[in-house]
Amino acid sequence: MLIFSALLLFLAAPPSGTIQRHAKSIVWKAGPPTMPKGSKIAVIEGDQTKSGIFTLRIKFPQGAVVPPHWHPRPERVTLLSGRVMVGFGDVVDSTATRTFVAGDFYVNPPEAHHYVIVPVETVVQITGEGPWETNRVE
Repeated sequence: MLIFSALLLFLAAPPSGTIQRHAKSIVWKAGPPTMPKGSKIAVIEGDQTKSGIFTLRIKFPQGAVVPPHWHPRPERVTLLSGRVMVGFGDVVDSTATRTFVAGDFYVNPPEAHHYVIVPVETVVQITGEGPWETNRVE
């Protein structure tokens, strides 16, 4: 019986390299200065400051606006909750955006100047290749 129990534990264990995160165990921290006031960030996988793949979540407060900016590598975004309005260009224009809601996905290409308007509290998940940079359009 002891051998059978040990075998079951071995078979049930995830393989080396597996990453599993339960939502209730995610640690939220204050967002970086490039994010609107009140934003929170949680790193799910990897380290966005180093070379390699990463996944992070950003929780935006209602009414947040991410001013025009760009990234040197593609930005892959999945909406987990809420709603965002995404526009392209160097000036925020709410009439020139596309709206995304929970379950939607989009990719902003490298160096594309874009901005984000957040009408309700929203959580997005971003997967990308580090090191991650957010360059504001001045």
